[in-house]
Order: sequence, then C-alpha cells, then structure tokens
Amino acid sequence: MGRSVLAVIAGFVTWIVVATVGNFALRAGVAGYAAVEASFAFTLPMLLLRLLLGLVSSFVAGFVCAAVARGRPRPAQALAALLVVAFVPMHAALWARFPLWYH
Repeated sequence: MGRSVLAVIAGFVTWIVVATVGNFALRAGVAGYAAVEASFAFTLPMLLLRLLLGLVSSFVAGFVCAAVARGRPRPAQALAALLVVAFVPMHAALWARFPLWYH
C-alpha cells in the first residue's frame, strides 16, 4: 500500500515538474508565447505545443509511477484519475478561451 501511494505521489510531482520545465521552454523557445500566455491568445502551433507538453508530462509521470509501483496497474490508474480530477475544473473554467477540439 505504501509503495502504491508513493508511486502516485511521485507520478503527480513528476507531472508538475515536467509541465513546469516544459512551459519555461515554451516561453523561451517559441516566439511570442510569453506575450500571449496571460491572455490565452495562442496561435494554432502554440496550442498544439501545449497539448504535446501535456502528453509528454502525462507519459513521463505514468512511467515514473509505474516504475515506483513495480508495474502494478492500480497506482497508474489512480494517477490517471487524480490528473483528470485535478485538471477538469481548470479546463471547465477555461472552456470559452480555447477551441472545442482543445479540450
């Protein structure tokens, strides 16, 4: 049980770290990204990069969770549920600011 909880925590923290570092990379590497971030006036390539960042963050978090859990599926399922619960309210609050396909 303890290893499973640790696996979920490690996965969640990993998601936050990868997403944060990736967001800094987007700000530094994509022209105009930092300027439009506060207003959410992203271009199509910026939106696609944000989705890619979420995908990479989720993949790495799942890998870390699975590694800590030694391959047991329940912790990875719990991490997936935790990420959905954590981010659905954010997407709901931002629903009107992004195209429908983005959500």
